[in-house]
Amino acid sequence: MPENIYIKNRSASFEYAIEDKLTAGIVLSGSEIKSVRNGKVSFNDCHAFFSKGELWIKNLHIAEYVNAGYAGHMVVHDRKLLLQKKELRKWEAKVKEKGLTIIPLSMYVNDKGFVKLDIGLAKGKKHYDKRESIKSRDVEREMKRYLK
Repeated sequence: MPENIYIKNRSASFEYAIEDKLTAGIVLSGSEIKSVRNGKVSFNDCHAFFSKGELWIKNLHIAEYVNAGYAGHMVVHDRKLLLQKKELRKWEAKVKEKGLTIIPLSMYVNDKGFVKLDIGLAKGKKHYDKRESIKSRDVEREMKRYLK
């Protein structure tokens, strides 16, 4: 079994206010899984969208696996997310009515060796909200430093 692979989207909590979270499976090819296990994933400008009742992730960058040979993969392309129909319908309604977006929060390999993606239903933060986040993070850091 692989060691704990956990790749976090660090900018997600800064750029967005997360309202709801889900864990979804993701359809990957063999060389993509090898790259994920090596930690070669980037979430820059990545988001999810609905198409024909299915949830897809766009602009997820999974680097090329060096030893893939002819069976390599495209680095950036749309990948299908696997969720139950009930969850899909619920989130699709929220995205349409409230103007929310779905962003990836983290990616990891579970105990069975499957790659899972934590996604969040998010609303974009305004500039003053981001300043507030920076301020609270600095205060928290100072408190930790002071308590040591």
